[in-house]
Amino acid sequence: MTERKPRKDAARNRAALLAAADDLFARCESPDDITMSDVAAAAGVGKGTLFRAFGDRTALIRALYAARLEPLERAVSEGPPPLGPGTPPLERVPALLDAVLCFKFDHRHLALALEGAGAGSPYQAEHYGRWHALLRSALADLPGLADGDFTAHALLAAVRADLVEYLAGARGTGRDELREHLREFVRQVLTAR
Repeated sequence: MTERKPRKDAARNRAALLAAADDLFARCESPDDITMSDVAAAAGVGKGTLFRAFGDRTALIRALYAARLEPLERAVSEGPPPLGPGTPPLERVPALLDAVLCFKFDHRHLALALEGAGAGSPYQAEHYGRWHALLRSALADLPGLADGDFTAHALLAAVRADLVEYLAGARGTGRDELREHLREFVRQVLTAR
């Protein structure tokens, strides 16, 4: 059975809603400030249209996050080095973490909203599981690394959205400075075997 294509107006509304949500999250003081009513109004549609398109706020945030992350995920799954497959782990792991840091820095409020959305631990979220599995797999190719599973978790902790927001927002640390700190931290972790 073939899947039915969405109506043109539904596809247009979905795109308008994602663009409106993206803009609102980029400009907000706190991701908690953004309501479904705000998104619908900014997109010029009714709240019912928003709920039909996404179901709830968490689904909207996940859809927007996935749309923004898609180019990075494509680079990781099929792109050239240093992000793409086949790159030696001592090159790929720092590149992956740098890419995640840059993404979260550039989309701080959206990343914060996703990490805070829904019930349960952020460590059980699908996106977290994918990044952890990718890092764990790359780390498995490093001789002498005792526990790639824990190391992957520890490295991902350095790029959590709440930490990025704290360092960038409250402490005023710039993107390049954060990248340099992360680069040095990852180097120390990977060479301390």
